[in-house]
Amino acid sequence: MNKNMLVLAYLGDSIYEMYVRKYLVDLNISKVNMLQSESIKYVSAKAQASFLKEMMDINFFNDEELSIIIRARNHKNNHKPKNCDIVTYKYATALEALIGYLYYNDSFLRINEIMNYIINKKK
Repeated sequence: MNKNMLVLAYLGDSIYEMYVRKYLVDLNISKVNMLQSESIKYVSAKAQASFLKEMMDINFFNDEELSIIIRARNHKNNHKPKNCDIVTYKYATALEALIGYLYYNDSFLRINEIMNYIINKKK
């Protein structure tokens, strides 16, 4: 697959956020402000980078997935993040790109495994 890493991250961002939103809605949180504040614990660049680093530390990813992560993390990007440093932003982008890559390749079971790890880690 020869997709641009930022395009995969764009796709992955929406998939990742959908999983988090569904999880929070399943908790029966009925106030939108509360949903928003809870979602930040998962979808902020700092949280995403932290999840990715932890998963890398425990060898959660296979070689193909690590290749995508590294390519996305090292991808040149002219975007200047507002709320975090560039390294944190690149790790968060790498997680989103991996999710986008897996989604694009119909690897829904693997996305579920990754998202279940993340959601259960935060409980």
